[in-house]
Amino acid sequence: MTFEIGLVLTILIASLVLFVSERIRMDLVALIVMSALVLTQLVTPEEAVAGFANPAVIAVWAMFILSDGLTRAGIANAIGRAVLQLAGRRESRMIVVIMLTAGVLSAFMNNIGVAALMLPVVIEIARRTRIPASRLLMPLAYGCLLGGLTTMIGTPPNLLISGALDLAGESPFGLFDFTPIGGAALLGGTLFMAVAARYFLPRIKPEEATQRRSQRNLRTQYGLHSRTFEMSVPENSILVGKTLSQSRIGTAAGLIVTALEHRGRTELMPSPQTILQSGHKLIVQGRLDRFREFQRWSELVIEREAPVLQGLMAGKVKLVEVVVEEGSPLVAEPLHHSEFRKTYGANVLAIRRGELVRRVNLAHVPLRPNDTLLLQASPEIVEELERSAEFSDCHEVNEKELSDTYRLQERIFVVRVPRESKLAGDTLTRSRLGDAFDFRLLALFREGELSIMPEPDQALRSGDLLLIQGREEDLDVLRGLQELKVERSSSMNLHVFESDRLSLLEATLDPRSSLAGRPLSDINFRDRYGLELVAVWRKGEAIRSDLDQLVLQFGDALLLLGPRDKLGVLELDPEFLILTPITQKPVNTARAPLAGGIMLTVVVSVMTGWLPIHIAAVIGATLMILTQCLSMEEAYRAIDWRAIFLIAGMLPLGTAMHQTGAAEFLAQQTMQLLGPLGPWWVIGGLYLVTAAGTMIIPTAALVVLMSPIVLSASADLGVAPQTAMMAVAMAASASFTSPISHPANTLIMGPGGYRFSDYLKLGIPLTVVVFLIVMLLLPIFWPLTVVP
Repeated sequence: MTFEIGLVLTILIASLVLFVSERIRMDLVALIVMSALVLTQLVTPEEAVAGFANPAVIAVWAMFILSDGLTRAGIANAIGRAVLQLAGRRESRMIVVIMLTAGVLSAFMNNIGVAALMLPVVIEIARRTRIPASRLLMPLAYGCLLGGLTTMIGTPPNLLISGALDLAGESPFGLFDFTPIGGAALLGGTLFMAVAARYFLPRIKPEEATQRRSQRNLRTQYGLHSRTFEMSVPENSILVGKTLSQSRIGTAAGLIVTALEHRGRTELMPSPQTILQSGHKLIVQGRLDRFREFQRWSELVIEREAPVLQGLMAGKVKLVEVVVEEGSPLVAEPLHHSEFRKTYGANVLAIRRGELVRRVNLAHVPLRPNDTLLLQASPEIVEELERSAEFSDCHEVNEKELSDTYRLQERIFVVRVPRESKLAGDTLTRSRLGDAFDFRLLALFREGELSIMPEPDQALRSGDLLLIQGREEDLDVLRGLQELKVERSSSMNLHVFESDRLSLLEATLDPRSSLAGRPLSDINFRDRYGLELVAVWRKGEAIRSDLDQLVLQFGDALLLLGPRDKLGVLELDPEFLILTPITQKPVNTARAPLAGGIMLTVVVSVMTGWLPIHIAAVIGATLMILTQCLSMEEAYRAIDWRAIFLIAGMLPLGTAMHQTGAAEFLAQQTMQLLGPLGPWWVIGGLYLVTAAGTMIIPTAALVVLMSPIVLSASADLGVAPQTAMMAVAMAASASFTSPISHPANTLIMGPGGYRFSDYLKLGIPLTVVVFLIVMLLLPIFWPLTVVP
């Protein structure tokens, strides 16, 4: 092994570790790989960026546009709905029709787009036939994957395999060279699913099996019935005259006010600016036990020892200003007090932006570069802040500045935990009191000892004195929450949810959505859409608490509540796929013949050899835009840029593996292990390695890595590489065994309520079936050809 081979293999292993760990997004990993190859001089700068001009990469992004043009023209939707009407009511027959329809569409369209298009259709069929969606959605995803095996344009790995052959000076695959084996795999896989799926797909309890995705059953599925209760505002309550926002009912206890009733009138989804009055009845969604725990904090008693405790703190803690630097990870993010304290060891007391000083509701302020933060920290922490690259201009603030600029003394007070209080053992962090009321615990006085900047999860004891930064009047709000009268059930509860004006809607992220990886608190459905997020379905379980702390993931199913007109607005947002549409949006099929003709022209031009696939696809995509089947903006959005950067960034690694001999080295290891058994054992081994790799490595990157190894192994065997390359193409695209193997698998996870193990139970047997079909048919359609 040479030094260059070792270096390439090191980069290869590092990239695999990053792919598996998912600590860095896959397209960024590809760019890191490309950069490392240039810096180590394993490839030239020209070779490093050649992937962006690779014909296969061009064909991939052009096919994304063509596929979206067919979707927007209504062709796929019309075909899918028409064919699925023939599915009947028998589960096995429905599986066959769903898989074959998805497979045929995926032969000419992007299979991720087909899965996204057919997902609401299949859910509607499941609702109508009372067959659980979990019995139909996995066949849908697998049908899309199997359909991609049938043509060169069906899936990016097929295009990449053909492109690798062309670059190696070998005869590339034609458009329908994949069809005999891919078509057999589609038929065999469909038959297996129809016969065996009942034994492997998740078994639903009898009472769940009869449920439909109606409004009532959505409430039952997500457990909303048991989390709805009524609260009434008594006469002379402290909350009278305050708005819903000021009452902190939502932000403090994580509750959602779905309706307000007063004098016989009901206001659905009342505005945060609604003013509370005596006698108001609120229908609330959330955890009653969480609200009860929160009410206990009204027991705190205000004391007058604030100056005394502040004097005791003098010298033991410093108040400093720091300036947020441009590259800080805090920029553009809301300020979470507990996270800031955990990361930097300091309390944020105020934010100064120019002449504006903000001392309240700091958690709602996204930070900007050059913002000045007033921090409370120990001398040791201040030294660390001075060395931090995330902050600059760290300096101590004198008493005059604290008084004149920040008026800090106005917001510091002391409260006492009463004797025999139920608060004993509770913490500010667990109660979320700090985030709800913007309270910071500056010091704790217990049994004659002063604890400076105690940890937020410090358990309280009876008799503790707490030095808090906040507003004393917010304690009155806490007492107002204590006054609310709670009833577990109400005759109005059901009426509210059955109202024609208020509905539930289930949605999931579009595969191309930019919202994945963002906290739900950043999305703010209430401000953006006028809706409330009431639950998230993830990995087979409904999550209904602390939703603002969740990070949105592909495959999540979101349950949203709101007025029907507002839900209709969400249906138009391309970031989401609506699983239970409130309105049936008509599809304009006026340009369907035009879009179909463009796609047919692309196929014919490639079949006849008149144009190479990448040129034909670009021309077809251009015609789609010129004929207004989709706009230029829609075309840009149709392209999965993550996949493009992933492929283009990883292609130089394939080049380096070939040029340094790393591919030949790995091929020789394969030959030493399987070579004595014969060429078909080698091909079978390469297939299985590729199939296993789909569980942890993006399929496009996997094909790029496997191609040079397969080419070298074929050369060592003395046979033409087409047979082995066809086997690897089939293995890479048949990625059934994991929800992260393919975006189509991820897409159905939330709506189907699947767990990771469900993919293994059905995916492994299906992988074996496809493997046997491929290995049986390869000698017939792609027999080994000895190279002289």
